[in-house]
Order: sequence, then C-alpha cells, then structure tokens
Amino acid sequence: QVQPVESGGGLVQAGGSLRLSCVASERTLRMYTMGWFRQAPGKEREFVAAISRSGNTAYADSVKGRFTISRDNAKNSVYLQMNSLEPQDTAVYYCAARTGALVRTTANEYAYWGQGTQVTVSS
Repeated sequence: QVQPVESGGGLVQAGGSLRLSCVASERTLRMYTMGWFRQAPGKEREFVAAISRSGNTAYADSVKGRFTISRDNAKNSVYLQMNSLEPQDTAVYYCAARTGALVRTTANEYAYWGQGTQVTVSS
C-alpha cells in the first residue's frame, strides 16, 4: 500500500504541458511526504518537487515557475502539473514517498518508489 504508482507520461512538443499522477494508499498520502524525481539517460536521479503531509512544497530551481505539485487526498493522488516543457525535461519521472513531516530533496531520503513514467519533450 505504500508503494506509489505513477502515470501520465508521454510525448509532447516543447512548450506543451503534461500532468503526471501518483496514486498511493490513503494513509500514505496523508502521513508521508511525497516527491517527484526524474532521471535522464546517463544522469543521476534528480529532485523535481515534493509536498509534505501538511502541504509545504519544494521545487528544484530548474522547474520553479513551470511545475506545480499538488495533492488530492480524496483521490489518493499527488499530481505534477508540468507547463512550458523543454527538451531538457525529458526523463523518466518517478513518484516517491518518505516517512516524516518535512520535505526532502535527496533521493536516498525516500524509501518507496514507483516504477516511473516516461516524459519525452520534442523540440
């Protein structure tokens, strides 16, 4: 029940938008901090955004002003709205969960991971 499942990836042209969804158990969404990470070919997994159980958010500098993380507990979901997508946003995007009340930006702080969804942005 802790492991999240993400979806919503696809192919989009530069400047377009996608919304990724992450579904987890009700308890996970309410009790854990949820994060989005991404990994491009040949690159390490990097932080994108996170939201705590109290609603505090954090964003990587590279996505500030373009991406928005949100939570809908009624749907057991966390979303990543991605606008003004750029080719450098191309990566596999992962939803992750961690225990604790505070947001964290390091991948090894998160114990539970989805299997990833591919986002490809063409120029």
